[in-house]
Amino acid sequence: MVMAEGSEGARPADADRAPAGTGQRAAGGLGGSAPLLALRGIGKSFGPVQALADINLDIPAGQVTALAGDNGAGKSTLIKCIAGIYQPSGGQLLWNGQPVHIHTPKDATQLGIATVYQDLALCDNLDIVQNMMLGHESVKYGILDEISMELLAKQTLRDLAVSTVRSIRQPVGSLSGGQRQAVAVAKAVMQEARLVIMDEPTAALGVSQTELVLSLITTLAERGHAVLVVSHNLTDVFRVASRIAVLYLGRLAASGPATGFDTQSVVDFMTTGTSSRLGEHRKSALSGGFTSGTEGWTDGN
Repeated sequence: MVMAEGSEGARPADADRAPAGTGQRAAGGLGGSAPLLALRGIGKSFGPVQALADINLDIPAGQVTALAGDNGAGKSTLIKCIAGIYQPSGGQLLWNGQPVHIHTPKDATQLGIATVYQDLALCDNLDIVQNMMLGHESVKYGILDEISMELLAKQTLRDLAVSTVRSIRQPVGSLSGGQRQAVAVAKAVMQEARLVIMDEPTAALGVSQTELVLSLITTLAERGHAVLVVSHNLTDVFRVASRIAVLYLGRLAASGPATGFDTQSVVDFMTTGTSSRLGEHRKSALSGGFTSGTEGWTDGN
């Protein structure tokens, strides 16, 4: 199904919003149920340039899916198609098994998709509460309800096991890189995001701040959220990912459970689109299936 440019509003086929429940391993590809988000034949062209071609990828709830690929492989284009910034030139998005059309970032937010970009899009001059509630402020008797917003911000950070913040009223500009990532993710959770996309979340972070962000990613999955992480850092990928998908020149070179890959095989797929390291014993040991766009291995999806 080709997404129609300029169609008014984007909505799921049967619902105006994704269910708000975030139970562990909620509907998302486990036990035979549909993945939270499924991409089927997604393509994207910019004039004569084919940035993405025939992308088929499942993103289950309650799991971390890592999206790897070299510069120019199409990672940013793909997440922008999911986030509503770009319109796919072809293919179909399925949310809980139902076709959806995402024409704008607002449509993605209403559906339950939140994207935390590398620049985080936070306001350095505002404090943590103000950033987390920006655009969704609580009002009581015509004025901002500061108490309820503080309580909600505190509870959200507590639920995500974020304990390194000294005060929720300190300016975001004074926070470390890891703490800023935590605020951005907490903001997404407060907006009832079912799928959280994180673009290079550990880039340029120190060891302790990287630990904070990786712990945060794991906590999100444990709470039943689907997490899509775009990262060049394969050490981080193998620490948190349940599944790995590798893009090569705009095509899906391979995808499957993280246990079916090792670091060198991912590098092979990133740089050549294929890998000879995945022998028959490894292919047969994969649980949940494996797909290689270059060698024809399939998982039945």
